[in-house]
Amino acid sequence: MPNATELQKKKCVPCQGGVQPLSQKTAESMLDEIPGWELIETGAKLRRTFTFANFLQAQGFAVQVGNLAESENHHPDISYGWGYCTVVFFTHKIGGLHENDFIMAAKVNALG
Repeated sequence: MPNATELQKKKCVPCQGGVQPLSQKTAESMLDEIPGWELIETGAKLRRTFTFANFLQAQGFAVQVGNLAESENHHPDISYGWGYCTVVFFTHKIGGLHENDFIMAAKVNALG
């Protein structure tokens, strides 16, 4: 399995569908490379909530995540409010997790 630094160096590859999502077992084994993230929805999605001192810091982080996602063309669900920003990754085309989701989680960790 790649480590967090290796994941951060990778670029997301376009997923056109037609591939199977990662199994829950494989996804669980990759969690060590992205500290703070958890599997949700029976291993179909990755989620992490970041905490901040105030609303503006949370909003600023959400913008950073959005800009990163746009540059990688792999977009999460982002929600934020006073003192928190929650980021959820999964690959819509396959209805589950792909290596791209772990790449992005590692890159988001590098922001925070």
